[in-house]
Amino acid sequence: MAIENLTVFDPVFTTTDPTQIHGLAIYETLFALDSELKPQPQMVGKWDISDDKRTYTFELRDGLGWHDGTPVTAADCVASLRRWGHAGGQFLIERAKDISKRDDKTFTIVLKEPLGVLVDMLGRIAAPGPFIMREKDADRPFTEQVTANIGSGAFKFNEALAKPGASFTYDRNEQYVPRSEPANGLAGGKIVKVDRVIWEPIVDQQTALGALQVGEIDFLQSPPADLYSAIESDPNLELHVLNRAGNDFCLRMNFLQKPFDNVKARQAMLHLIDQEAFLRVTAPDPRYGRTVTSIFGNSTLYSNDENTRWFKKGGDVERAKQLFKGSGYAGEKVVVLDPTDWAAAHAASQLLVATLQKIGINAELAPSDWGGIVARRDNKGPVESGGWSIFITNDPDYVQGDPTSAVFPNASGEKAWFGWPKNDEYEALRAKWADVGTVDERKALAREMQRIWWDFVGDVRLGQVVGPVAHRKTLTKLIEVPAHLIPFWNMQQVSA
Repeated sequence: MAIENLTVFDPVFTTTDPTQIHGLAIYETLFALDSELKPQPQMVGKWDISDDKRTYTFELRDGLGWHDGTPVTAADCVASLRRWGHAGGQFLIERAKDISKRDDKTFTIVLKEPLGVLVDMLGRIAAPGPFIMREKDADRPFTEQVTANIGSGAFKFNEALAKPGASFTYDRNEQYVPRSEPANGLAGGKIVKVDRVIWEPIVDQQTALGALQVGEIDFLQSPPADLYSAIESDPNLELHVLNRAGNDFCLRMNFLQKPFDNVKARQAMLHLIDQEAFLRVTAPDPRYGRTVTSIFGNSTLYSNDENTRWFKKGGDVERAKQLFKGSGYAGEKVVVLDPTDWAAAHAASQLLVATLQKIGINAELAPSDWGGIVARRDNKGPVESGGWSIFITNDPDYVQGDPTSAVFPNASGEKAWFGWPKNDEYEALRAKWADVGTVDERKALAREMQRIWWDFVGDVRLGQVVGPVAHRKTLTKLIEVPAHLIPFWNMQQVSA
């Protein structure tokens, strides 16, 4: 399988797609989403909630064991939830009065006040995922990486065969006990139908396609659009959209440093961007791309058009110039992180710098592989000290419908995702999300949140891309997921 390079192994430490795919293979979660995107028990056997909606009790199912041969316990779950809560489940940490084990198989979450979306949070696929790790691994800050790669999932990571940058090997976990229910989305019984999965980060896409065509690999994660015709004309290959909701490309600006510490500079970016131009490089085939103006994405219940008058075909270059001038921009260097091993984001980064330079902004690319960007984006300092101004990334359109867990629509400053947007008025509304009882009430709240977001410009969206994977027709039963994830179970090889 040709998949993006894996450089970080801890799926709570980072939100990158390769790391989440790795996590999905070797770890499990307490709940998992079915094909209708409803959370179903996965590691949990039984659970209940108190009459006052403040105490949840969870009992683990039988048969759970770590890859090192030890049993999974409630203490492992408690440590993992506490760690994940600080990384991606902030609402849980804010609302939790206590998270503690009752016995080896049972633990409780006691809340200060009800949190109706708790089970949804525990089954979410938005990164960082709520993966359960051994207590001794999870008993550390989420800012400190776990490197042990010992999970309880359907696959084991083969340390002996790991060749960073070249290949990673995952073996069937012979001791894994799947749930008895049929497979349904990411939920149900995880039945492994192959003995081994080999993950190869092949950077050159033409090389990867050649390997796919001759059968050296069976799966290519993100073929570029210029290879679609070659794939579609090959009787042994097919394009397959596994993530029908697609991903929203997003431009993240550094709120902590000039020039984007000034709201007018951020507003300038909002007006400058021509989404259709960016879609021509991120999704050149119009079948697989469309514009997106809602912070709640295109595919969710809460997508809306509030405060979107800024959107204009071709962008508004003159307005952008005026806003940059009004921001006091004085020629400060704007450093755009450029992932050279991710074709779509690499092309978008190049287009962005060219667009900025055309209006007189002192912009330059900082090229590196995605692993280098993951390391650098944590730097909050000025560009002269290794910091950054902008980077381009993406996230599933589907997860934008839950602002309690999605990383983009969070404006809590230092607690927010990279870029660290901050707006107290917006955050006060976001805090209400978990307490709103009906869809219609959430729709009204979503409109108000979006009105504020596009005023202070927490980020800038570049379009929605629904990119297909490519695989040999002999590789079947691939699971469709509303995220850029590749489950390894269920897939099987059939005779040509």
